[in-house]
Amino acid sequence: MKRFLLILALIICAQSANAQLFSKERVKNIETFDKKLLTWGYFLGFNTYDFNFDYERDFGQETDVVVNSTGGFNVGLIGDLRVNNYINIRLEPGLYFTQRNLVYREFIEENDRNRELQSTYVHVPLLVKFSTKRINNFKPFVVGGLSSSLNLGSNQDNPEDNGEGQFRMKKYATYFEVGFGIDFYLFYFKFTPSIRGVFATSDELVRDDDPNSAYTGNISKMGSRGVFVNFTFQ
Repeated sequence: MKRFLLILALIICAQSANAQLFSKERVKNIETFDKKLLTWGYFLGFNTYDFNFDYERDFGQETDVVVNSTGGFNVGLIGDLRVNNYINIRLEPGLYFTQRNLVYREFIEENDRNRELQSTYVHVPLLVKFSTKRINNFKPFVVGGLSSSLNLGSNQDNPEDNGEGQFRMKKYATYFEVGFGIDFYLFYFKFTPSIRGVFATSDELVRDDDPNSAYTGNISKMGSRGVFVNFTFQ
């Protein structure tokens, strides 16, 4: 009986808090912030990059490339152009640091099986942000757009390939992005946590000189994909 009353009390409290959050009018922080044509800010965040492989022929899972991802971090700037009360155009150039480890399961020797790829991307997305109506001091949104990146860790021009232990990637890549988040209007600034999925549209693989290479010969396309969790301050 006591457990039932406790659960009932928690439900009533939650409903009451929810009703106040969405219906009770509160004092709005930085009320004129969204009226500005241009706003600026910066972001910090985390990322997890992966690869998506398309193969010329399917020889079974033993010949597939396994990708072991490690977490990375992001930092960058924000430029926001207001179109109307619900649409904004955003430019978010930033630096993204990440590492991926490739495992070729068909090889026995560790030096042949493993390829470590450390990348530092100059990532520049052009995004369209679609927001709901502001509710007190927060406003949910979805965002999508296109982006391109420069891989500062690329060894595209390296004459050595996997025969000498060098896995090569192209310098430039293009992507499409989609995500969502919530704007929180605090007393002095706007704070926004968001999550975004990023999917490469271009092939990032530089193939070995040998067309029958066990590392690249059966790969028709290799494209990055990732998840970004960013925290922005404007």
